[in-house]
Amino acid sequence: MRPYILPFLGFLPVVLTQCPDYTTYSNQSHEPLSSGRYKLSYQRPSPTCRTFNISDVETTIANVTSQITDPDLARLFENTWPNTLDTTVRWKGTANNSDEELAFVITGDIDAMWLRDSANQMQSYLALLKPSSDPNSLASLYRGVINLQARNIQTAPFCNSFQPPPESSLAPASGSTAKVTPSYSPNQVFECKYELDSLAAFLQISSEYYSATGDAAFFGKYSWLQAVQTVLNTANAMMESTYNANGTINEGPYNYIQSSTSGTETLTNSGYGNPVQNGTGLVRSVFRPSDDASIYQFLIPSNMQFSHFLSTASTIAATLNTTDATALSKQMSDLSATIRAGISAYAIVHQNIPGGGQVYAYEVDGYGGTNIMDDANLPSLLAAPFIGYTNASDPIYVATRALILSQRNPYWAAGPVIEAVGSPHVPFEQVWPMSAIVRSLTSDDDDEIAAQIKMILSSTNGLGLIHESIFTYDAARFSRPWFAWANGLFGQLIVELASSRPEVLKRSYQ
Repeated sequence: MRPYILPFLGFLPVVLTQCPDYTTYSNQSHEPLSSGRYKLSYQRPSPTCRTFNISDVETTIANVTSQITDPDLARLFENTWPNTLDTTVRWKGTANNSDEELAFVITGDIDAMWLRDSANQMQSYLALLKPSSDPNSLASLYRGVINLQARNIQTAPFCNSFQPPPESSLAPASGSTAKVTPSYSPNQVFECKYELDSLAAFLQISSEYYSATGDAAFFGKYSWLQAVQTVLNTANAMMESTYNANGTINEGPYNYIQSSTSGTETLTNSGYGNPVQNGTGLVRSVFRPSDDASIYQFLIPSNMQFSHFLSTASTIAATLNTTDATALSKQMSDLSATIRAGISAYAIVHQNIPGGGQVYAYEVDGYGGTNIMDDANLPSLLAAPFIGYTNASDPIYVATRALILSQRNPYWAAGPVIEAVGSPHVPFEQVWPMSAIVRSLTSDDDDEIAAQIKMILSSTNGLGLIHESIFTYDAARFSRPWFAWANGLFGQLIVELASSRPEVLKRSYQ
């Protein structure tokens, strides 16, 4: 057992040595088992070991489970939706000599805070978010995550995951040993893979907090505007082409080299990756949201997400109604439009194969190079409506979706246990349940949604949690027993279905 820190008591965290290490706990079965065919384990820590308690969450769990007919589905929801709050809020407090709220939310079995993961982990509870100044509220936790993300982006804007803040007194974890330019402190940064979706995630959680609470004053109080300016500066720097107009090399601001047996863990061309063309209007993403190296660095799902949340977050800046904020808002909306135009110009391609037609490419380079595939991790092409870029009836999205969910996608895999989208991040035979969840979130077909739920429900190996990836032929072979984002995303799906399609929850999944 490791010491477990309950952060919601402010400056005096209580260390409870009797609380188990959840990485081990999540990989074991615990009674009472669900009464259905799959006999799913109960996986919530005891109330005294939960890292952040919100009564509205407990009320919602009770309300939603009362609408679910299938006992195994009820158990899977009960385990997964509160997983971030139950297990990953490692510390919550305030900045030194300030009332600025900070929250360090880890990804799960990796003891670090990813910008992408933490934003999406919080999104799981968006339906319950409301204005509150209570330090034990969901709104306070959101503000703590936003403020710490803002600090981290200003500290190391090219990095994707971070160590605990010094105020927490938590020891930094052992992180990456890659050689990175610009350099960073390992006491502040866990890993420094430049991923455009990390910057988009900051705009996403900011937009979602503002939309739910209307709390514009919060964004003018600390360093949010400065962080957004850093986001814009970073994105603009990563729009530069590989070659200057006179033919010389534009080395760019970011370089990454790591000794690895996996090609996805380092970059070609002396740490710069493959070349990109000038004038596309797109922003480079050297790594994908799976933390794997991009082949062509104009990663389209990340550009989609960044464009959308630049637009929504520009509204926040405009609301602050200062000269600097108004100018920043215009920069954001202009860049959003530029990226959207770049996607239309370079990322819509024609597939000259049976069942082809116009589809969105996963990656492009501006020279005509295109990568036709999708990866399970978010943002993905499959998730384009979910991240707000387009709607599910968009004909190009419909065609792209059909490609993704078929053998025309090189990372689609199917077996007797599960069929879904995989990733170069894991072996060919493994797929991510996350992609089946996203398939459900972007579908208006009850039968399709129910099929995904049944497949997910039957493939947890009896543990009752959503794993990162699963072998399509063997549910006992999976990666990451404790992956809080995927757990929350499944719970988010069930909460949405309880509101929009309650009849799906009345079905049997035995």
